[in-house]
Amino acid sequence: MDVKRVKDYLYWLYYQYQLVTCSYVLEPWEQSMFHTITVTVLAMVVYTAYVFVPIHVRLALEFFSQIFGPQPEGAA
Repeated sequence: MDVKRVKDYLYWLYYQYQLVTCSYVLEPWEQSMFHTITVTVLAMVVYTAYVFVPIHVRLALEFFSQIFGPQPEGAA
């Protein structure tokens, strides 16, 4: 891939982000605060999903395995 095309695509994505969040109308210091808060919240959501989703999936699998019981040996 061409580096210029990738750079243009990333700039387009950032522009779309600014349009969706209406952050292009903010002053520069307001934009930096808004982006900092947005990145912080996104990082907390990703961390929480990384830590807690596997635990809940494991507990759900244990729960459903207890409900349906052990499978017969011949079932495949």
